[in-house]
Amino acid sequence: MLKTIVFILLISSTLNIKAGTDPHNGSSKCSSSWGFYAHKRINRMAVFTLPPELFTFYKKHIEFLTEHAIDPDKRRYAAKGEAERHYIDIDHYAHNGEDPFDVVPKRWKDAVEKFSEDTLKAYGIVPWHLDVMVKRLTRAFKEKNLDKILQYSADLGHYVGDSHVPLHTTENYNGQMTNQKGIHGFWESRIPELSAENYDYMVGRASYISNPLEKAWNIVKQSHYALDSVFSIEKELTELFDDDKKYSFEHRGRVVMKVYSEDFSMEYQRRLNGMQERRMRESILTAGSFWYTAWVNAGQPDLSDLKEDLSEEMKEEMKKNDEYFSKGKINGRNHGK
Repeated sequence: MLKTIVFILLISSTLNIKAGTDPHNGSSKCSSSWGFYAHKRINRMAVFTLPPELFTFYKKHIEFLTEHAIDPDKRRYAAKGEAERHYIDIDHYAHNGEDPFDVVPKRWKDAVEKFSEDTLKAYGIVPWHLDVMVKRLTRAFKEKNLDKILQYSADLGHYVGDSHVPLHTTENYNGQMTNQKGIHGFWESRIPELSAENYDYMVGRASYISNPLEKAWNIVKQSHYALDSVFSIEKELTELFDDDKKYSFEHRGRVVMKVYSEDFSMEYQRRLNGMQERRMRESILTAGSFWYTAWVNAGQPDLSDLKEDLSEEMKEEMKKNDEYFSKGKINGRNHGK
C-alpha cells in the first residue's frame, strides 16, 4: 500500500506539462501528430510502465524523454525524408473495396518488390519505421551508448504516438477530400488540449513484444478502422451546430485564433466514446513495451554505470534541430494545414 501511494505521488509530481504550448517558445507552433502536449505526455508516462530494472534509468532521464518527444517533428523542418516516418496512407493501395491490409505486404522487402521504395516513401512508412527504431534502440542498449539510448527512446515514443492517430493512416489526413479541412488538428490537438488533464494514465505494466513489426501493423490497422467514426461523427455534428456555435475565438499569447468551440469539441469527444484518451493510453503502454523489448533483446544490460550527461556532439545536434525548427519551413506534409 505504501509503495502504491509513493508511486502515485511520484507520478503526480511529474505531470507538469502545460497543455497546448511549447515551452521553448510559448506557442503551439507545430501542427503535428498529437501536438506537443500529448507527445510529451506519452513519453513521460511511458516511463512509469517499466519494470524496476529499467525504471531507475528512465526516471533519471525523464525530463530529456519528455522534452525531446517532439524532436522528430522538429526534424521535419531540417531533414528531407523525415516526414514519411510519421504516417502511412494505407488507403492509397486499396481499390474496389479491397482491404488495404491484405494488399500491402507487411515485410519491407516484399512491399518494395510490389510497389517500389519511392512509392512506399511517398505514402508513408510508419509501421516499418517503428520496427527499425526498435532495432536501433536494441543496438544502442547493446553498445551502452547513452546518447543513442535516449535519442532513440524519445523518437520511438513519438512514432508510436503517431501510429495511434487514425488520421495518420489515410490520404484524407486533414479532411481535405471531404470538406472537413482542419479535422486533423481538431482530433489530435484540440480535444487533448481541453481534456487530457483528466485522462486516466494508469495503463499497467510494459510487456515484451515478440514481433514488433506485427505489433506496429496491428496498431495502424486499429487506427485506420477508427476513421469512419472520426469523419462521420464530425459531419453529423456540423449539421447540428451553426458556425458561430461550432467555432469560437481564443487568445493564444498576443494572437486571437479561431478554434473549435468547447461545446462542439466535448460533444465530439463524447460521441467518439473517448477515442483520444484510449489511443493515448495505448500509446503510452506501447512505447514502454517497445523500450522494454529493445532492452530485453539487447541482453538486459546493466545501465547503472552509464555516464550522467549527453556528449557535446549530441547536444550540438539537438541545438541544430531547434535552429531549423525556428526557421519554420517544413519538409513534407503539414497535417494541420
